[in-house]
Amino acid sequence: MIVRKFKPKDLKRVYEIENMSFNQSYGINMFQQLYEMGVGFLVAEEDGYVIGYVLFWIKYENQGHIISIAVDKNYRRLKAGTQLLVKAISILSLLSLDTIYLEVNENNAGAIEFYKTFNFKIDRVVPGYYENGDGAMLMYLHLKGR
Repeated sequence: MIVRKFKPKDLKRVYEIENMSFNQSYGINMFQQLYEMGVGFLVAEEDGYVIGYVLFWIKYENQGHIISIAVDKNYRRLKAGTQLLVKAISILSLLSLDTIYLEVNENNAGAIEFYKTFNFKIDRVVPGYYENGDGAMLMYLHLKGR
């Protein structure tokens, strides 16, 4: 498995992974726009086949943000998500940021535990964050003095 920069030819596959992973997904045009804006956009590839992705950016001067991360359900538990998140954190760490934030559905216990293994801490719940009314768990990782 390799983690590499997203290429425009990956767009359709990334969108498929997004749709199988989330009830409310970003549209394909949003992925295109984020790519064109220059956000961090990596994919995990197994034997030439894209199996996951991560999007991240600098949200504020000293804060990174994991926008989205997902792995094809048929390739989960192979550490693709781990490799993607490690690479995103590594890149953001090189930028001398203080903190990385992310939002995760408060009902997604598996994802919350996944992020906790990287030392992300729970900041608070943002009620009604998602279109279906679910709240988001706002989580953060301090980079300074890790």
